[in-house]
Amino acid sequence: MAASPVPPPRGDEALAGTPVLVLGGSGYLGRHICSAFGAAGAQVVPVSRGGVDGDGCRSVRLDLTAAGPDELARLCAGTGARVLVNASGAVWGGGERQMAEANTELVGRLAGAVARLPGRPRLIHLGSAYEYGPARPGTAIAEDWPPAPTTVYGRTKLSGSQAVLRAAAELGVAGTVLRVSVACGPGAPVSSLAGAVAAHLAAGRDELRLAPLRDHRDLVDVRDVADAVVAAAVAPVAAVTGTVVNIGSGQAVPVRRLVDLMIALSGRPVRVIEDPALRRTRSDAAWQRLDIGRARRLLGWAPRRTLRESLRDLLAAVGAPQPAAVRAATAIGPRNSHGKDSR
Repeated sequence: MAASPVPPPRGDEALAGTPVLVLGGSGYLGRHICSAFGAAGAQVVPVSRGGVDGDGCRSVRLDLTAAGPDELARLCAGTGARVLVNASGAVWGGGERQMAEANTELVGRLAGAVARLPGRPRLIHLGSAYEYGPARPGTAIAEDWPPAPTTVYGRTKLSGSQAVLRAAAELGVAGTVLRVSVACGPGAPVSSLAGAVAAHLAAGRDELRLAPLRDHRDLVDVRDVADAVVAAAVAPVAAVTGTVVNIGSGQAVPVRRLVDLMIALSGRPVRVIEDPALRRTRSDAAWQRLDIGRARRLLGWAPRRTLRESLRDLLAAVGAPQPAAVRAATAIGPRNSHGKDSR
């Protein structure tokens, strides 16, 4: 995940005092998105089933999958939202029906609710790189790639993204889809590979048993994803309405390298066992690398954090032991935040 000389998006002036509604605000992506908008001066209102505590902002408790169009419209109108971010959804652990409800049906109701509002907020929907489906090794997947997902997760996420694009084309909704690759960094859930390895290292175990580590993933720091959402919120409306924008690192990282780097950063002599009996079946993507040129052009965005920084901060967040050299580098800040990623 190479760093970029493109400066971070600056939405401070444009977003100062702006009401921003973040659906899924208590989730992994949602929390970082709320923080990024808060840092830009926005009035952030996170929405989730359990609510958000201790973040110094007003929050709304709502079961989004059970909310009808009228309730969603009232939510938007009642908060005065000028920007609406949909960071909610069901991930790999959910069943087929749960994923359909959260990733497809909710998004359709949400887009319809926004279309009925007299003062329509911008709608920024977080899609997934898994909407594209399988790609040949070496391929850089641009937004015009014909989506053909073969998993339930990919299909339900694609249907949700298509609902936003239809609302933009047919109903005049200022909707944008950000197709996000694999996010990593502080707070990564244990359902993800990086989150699972971090938890293992924090527990101090000497052996790590995983499914065969043969795939390549486009890994982007979760805080860079949050910056991209802020950039989309302040981009010219005409430029991003009805548009899909890839958000990733633009690189394909072998997942074995990811695991090895995390172990090296922890300083622990951990033995990795690749167990064929644990072979994953949930993903159809052996290779993943997004073309992020459109994000640079339309949003002025590119990832700033290296993979090493991202994983270092993830390990620190879970309390995994770190060698003295890593702790010292953390204390003085990134040595090369705009240079090459030394994976």
